[in-house]
Amino acid sequence: MSNILIIYSTVHGQTRKICDYMQQKLIAAGNTVTLAALQDKPDIAAFDKVFIGASIRHGKHRAELYTFTASNKAVLDSKPNGFFSVSLVARKPGKNTPDTNMYMQAFLKQSEWQPKVLEVFGGNLDYQGYGPMDRNIIRFIMWMTKGPTDPNTQVEYTDWEKVDAYVAQIDAA
Repeated sequence: MSNILIIYSTVHGQTRKICDYMQQKLIAAGNTVTLAALQDKPDIAAFDKVFIGASIRHGKHRAELYTFTASNKAVLDSKPNGFFSVSLVARKPGKNTPDTNMYMQAFLKQSEWQPKVLEVFGGNLDYQGYGPMDRNIIRFIMWMTKGPTDPNTQVEYTDWEKVDAYVAQIDAA
C-alpha cells in the first residue's frame, strides 16, 4: 500500500470533487491518501506517489501549475506520478483523451514536467453557480461548441467509470 498525495487546482469545485472521490476509492484499497490544494504548495518529498489534477479556466491551466511542477520536477520524476485535466471540452468524443484533448496537449508542450499517467475528464456545467461574467463567457463558448446555453443548465460531464479506471492506474503505479 502506498502513501499518495493528490494535488488539485480548481475554480468551481469539480476537480476537487473528483479528487475527493479518488481519495475515497484509494483509501478503500488500503492506501493512505492526502489531498492538498496547489496554492498551498505541498511538500511532495514525503509521498510515494504524486498525482495532480487541474481545471481549465478561460482556455488554460493556471500559471501556478507550471511554476509548481517546474520547481518540483526532480522529485516528481523520482516517483510514480500523473496528471489529469478537467474541462468542459473533454465532454466531447474526440476531445476526451490525453492524445486528443487540446488542453492536455498544450500542458505537455508548455510544461517542463512530463507526467507518467495522463487522463482528461469532463467537467461540470452549472450556469447558476457562475458569476455574471463567467456565465456569459461560458455560454458563448458553449454556443460556439454546440453545447447547452440555457442559463438554467446544470450538467455534470464527469465520467465516473473513467475516473475509476484512472484510480486503478494510480493504485497500480
